[in-house]
Amino acid sequence: MSDCCNKTKHRTDVEYKRLDNRLKRIEGQVRGVQRMLADDAYCTDILTQVSAIQSALHAFNEELLVNHIQTCVVEDIQNGNDEVVVDLVKTIKKLMK
Repeated sequence: MSDCCNKTKHRTDVEYKRLDNRLKRIEGQVRGVQRMLADDAYCTDILTQVSAIQSALHAFNEELLVNHIQTCVVEDIQNGNDEVVVDLVKTIKKLMK
């Protein structure tokens, strides 16, 4: 786990399970690409699978970002912490690279 900050987020069991399942599927896809490479699979076949992994990571980020906005950001704004909007904008900029 990164030591970038001291904030934490308690996730509901449902949210945790959904995100964890997505990551497990992505992990399986990466292992599949490793097997393809070891088995001398054709380049475009590997590239197609890597593209699918990128799409899955994008969907993971999207789900996490939506939940972050609906919970953390809303709660902070309701508690008078408008600085969370600056943090959100920085995060979105990073995701857009």
